[in-house]
Amino acid sequence: MTKKKKTPNVDAAEAKARVLKIFPILRKAYPDARVSLDFTTPLELLVATILAAQCTDARVNIVTQDLFQKYRKAEDWLTVSQEELENDIRSTGFFRNKAKSIQKTCAAIIETFDGQVPQTMDELLTLNGVGRKTANVILGNCFGVQGIVCDTHVIRLSRRLGLSANSDPAKLEFDLMEIVPRKKYGGWTMFSHCLVFHGRAECNARKPNCPACPIADACPSAHRPDLW
Repeated sequence: MTKKKKTPNVDAAEAKARVLKIFPILRKAYPDARVSLDFTTPLELLVATILAAQCTDARVNIVTQDLFQKYRKAEDWLTVSQEELENDIRSTGFFRNKAKSIQKTCAAIIETFDGQVPQTMDELLTLNGVGRKTANVILGNCFGVQGIVCDTHVIRLSRRLGLSANSDPAKLEFDLMEIVPRKKYGGWTMFSHCLVFHGRAECNARKPNCPACPIADACPSAHRPDLW
């Protein structure tokens, strides 16, 4: 039987100090950190995030190369049948639900927001299938509104780094908002990007590469993995 790890105790003041130490190091280590989905408009990024559910960003980027040539405005996604759209996005998986979500979202954008992707959290959350994670992706990368994006990498690294004991994305988001500078070093959005890049490069789920980690000295998990 695998022994269940203890839930770590997190001191907010210590966590905040740790963020201030590791954030500039991560910025230097990953100067090109950004959202991994390819897009040119807010609508394209919104659609790409829908397609990315249970699918790799790399696969989504392959699919959207042609997809975004065919569908340019919200109206374009509604001029085809659901079956045709399903075929266009089939390789991203769960294509039926994704096609429905895209078309419902585009219909709402046209009917409620004059064909433009809304620019506030509350408005974005009214769109079909859009949660806080997706909303923060859109706000931070399209409209310059700072937000913490709690994907699997951010959840895993936040726990390992002793920044929060929460694995629930919504609770973790608000924990990180309290300890991560909103604007310094690129702010909440950039902090999320850096954790994602670091999670892919070094701090992976199964075997983190602690010896090569640039922030290992500040990481409780590197010294006491039994707690994390």
